[in-house]
Amino acid sequence: MKIPIYQVDAFANHIFKGNPAAVCPLNSWLPDETLQQIASENNLSETAFFVMEKAGYHIRWFTPKAEVDLCGHATLASAYVLFRFLNYEDSVIIFKSKSGPLSVCTDGELITLNFPETPIVPCAAPEEIVTAFGDALVEVWKTDDYMVVLNSEKKLVDLVPDSNLLAKLDCRGIAVTAKGVNVDFVSRFFAPRHGIDEDPVTGSSHCYLTPYWSNQLNKNQLTAKQLSKRSGDLKCERIIEHGVPRILISGKAALYLRGEINVSG
Repeated sequence: MKIPIYQVDAFANHIFKGNPAAVCPLNSWLPDETLQQIASENNLSETAFFVMEKAGYHIRWFTPKAEVDLCGHATLASAYVLFRFLNYEDSVIIFKSKSGPLSVCTDGELITLNFPETPIVPCAAPEEIVTAFGDALVEVWKTDDYMVVLNSEKKLVDLVPDSNLLAKLDCRGIAVTAKGVNVDFVSRFFAPRHGIDEDPVTGSSHCYLTPYWSNQLNKNQLTAKQLSKRSGDLKCERIIEHGVPRILISGKAALYLRGEINVSG
């Protein structure tokens, strides 16, 4: 069985920046074990699979170790593939997902994700976080991830956290953030428990980073940068849609490779 595969750098103006995601369009779902094996073989932070349905597309995301409920950069990459290579003619795509319906629209080169806002609550700092981030630590918040607020962008840039220590935390990952110097806010994201020591650009974390900084800065439209080695640029906006808070996350993408993989079965 041959499956098409695209590798796309998401939240990037050109290749070798942003966050690489593998995208595999399918005619029908393969066994979960096979999907996980493909993601492990790709060894990227995320591999997205999608299948066409009557009302749009059903999308799923896998890290090298596990399926996740939401992934921003691989959704943006999937939309990029549909818009640019699979003759999708509308300007809006509806993805069915474990996190509910996700709409993605395009305007020129810019692709915008419409994601649910993620509720997050303040919490006491676990010992591992205190040890990892020390005197730069300002606040800690909790959802499926921990969100750690630091007192400066420089402290964020200089971080060299212990992945073995962070892997002990019972969470998907740890988003570390600070007020930006040239943008509204900056962040980094670590998920060693899922085989990702540092994620280059994490769209889903901006579903709680955006409302936090929206409240801190008293503005709904924000510029953001993820300060990984590859780095990534995002535009974020907090909106109310049908009485429900939503987060718009916008960025560009670039194609790195296009090919096919061989799967027995």
